[in-house]
Amino acid sequence: MGTATEETAGLVSDVTATLVESVQAYLGSILDQRDFPANLAEAMRYSLLGAGKRLRPILVIQSCQAVGGKVSEAMPAAAAIEMIHCFSLIHDDLPAMDDDDLRRGQPTNHLRFSEAQAILAGDGLLTLAFEIMATEVQPPEVAAACCAELASAAGVVGMVAGQVADLEAEKSGVASLEQLEAIHRRKTGRLLCAALSLGARIADADTETCEALDNYGKCVGLAFQIADDLLDITGDRHKMGKGVRKDADHGKLTYPSLWGEPQSRQKARQLIEEACHSIELLGERGRRLEALAHFVLQRDH
Repeated sequence: MGTATEETAGLVSDVTATLVESVQAYLGSILDQRDFPANLAEAMRYSLLGAGKRLRPILVIQSCQAVGGKVSEAMPAAAAIEMIHCFSLIHDDLPAMDDDDLRRGQPTNHLRFSEAQAILAGDGLLTLAFEIMATEVQPPEVAAACCAELASAAGVVGMVAGQVADLEAEKSGVASLEQLEAIHRRKTGRLLCAALSLGARIADADTETCEALDNYGKCVGLAFQIADDLLDITGDRHKMGKGVRKDADHGKLTYPSLWGEPQSRQKARQLIEEACHSIELLGERGRRLEALAHFVLQRDH
């Protein structure tokens, strides 16, 4: 495994397009099957079903498939992690947080509806994620383990902790590369790692495979953040579907500001190579995960 080729790029495009459609349909069905206030449903649907890469649910599904599981078995966990991700985006965009006005090419949830409605929509997605996981993942003991895994990744030692550290760093600054990496391993990396872990759990992967997928997730998660930092500098607002140069304008320490663009790109490439090396034990079954890792570097939004 190693260099991304045109064939690999085509594999990402073809496979993910099909999976994105399946995930989108499943997410829509979850909302359709529940009787809740129309204004809340509209706000949740607006963010959950809007345009998006669906990277996290695709990682859940492809991790499961890589160790012999089925798409249908992984779909509830895939939907749950996407709900958690969308909840975090809604809340991150709020005036008290990042105060963004554009997300995925559309007005942010609180601008489209209201701050109160956006907060409640995020709360609804967060809690619904665990309902789906607890009731739809089988068998029940695997569902319980998946709920614990996702709660840890998204909560006070994971994504929420990373967001807190990121807010504190805006005031006090980041003193070192180690501090910067610690923030992003929690804020971005933990949820990406959880996607791999959920898929592996559902497919009953052995310890060696779980460890390989975990290292893959850590490498891809950090490379994803470096790529995001680079896109904040070089990305196109229209392709990105959100504002650019916000980090630079706010004086936030990012990988490019610490290392420069060339070294940041080199570090991201090294991380992707390490990720691909981690899953060599999967053989041909890991090829789609390899392709997804390379996609992290090639994306333009």
